[in-house]
Amino acid sequence: MTNHPQPNPTALYTAGSRHALVFAAMLVAAVLSGCATQREPHVTRTHIPAPVSSPDENENEDGSEDTTAESHPSIYERGNASYYAASFNGQTTASGEPYDPHALTAAHRTLPLGSRVRVVNLENDKHVTVRINDRGPFVDGRVIDLSKAAAKKLDMRHDGVVPVTLQIVSKPK
Repeated sequence: MTNHPQPNPTALYTAGSRHALVFAAMLVAAVLSGCATQREPHVTRTHIPAPVSSPDENENEDGSEDTTAESHPSIYERGNASYYAASFNGQTTASGEPYDPHALTAAHRTLPLGSRVRVVNLENDKHVTVRINDRGPFVDGRVIDLSKAAAKKLDMRHDGVVPVTLQIVSKPK
């Protein structure tokens, strides 16, 4: 039986292989830094007081207060909108109903479920009114997650994420 000398572990890293290792590490760092995304803008929530009006100007026919956007045309929030991925189709939302990509619905972190919100795409001024039926999005800078149908109305499906303003149209009674 012949004794084979054990390899020296430090001999595996010659000067040439060390240079190759350093070069590979620098290459990986350069590639990863090129993939870094720009930080999304900060979410801005404003509470602008409703315009002063006569007592009966903001009432419905039944005497209840009118909470439509026409009587309170203020911007509630600014930030980015995204839309649900196809993998969410049929999954249960926070309201208990299944997610329907063809319905004009959305997710918001804090607005009451059932609220109706006008969303304006600031890149093209297109708008849509959606009903809040879920919670989210949970990504910094994003203020609303829209259904596929709502994203289509805003012409944002190609972009994926667009700057928007939100205006409360109504809250559930």
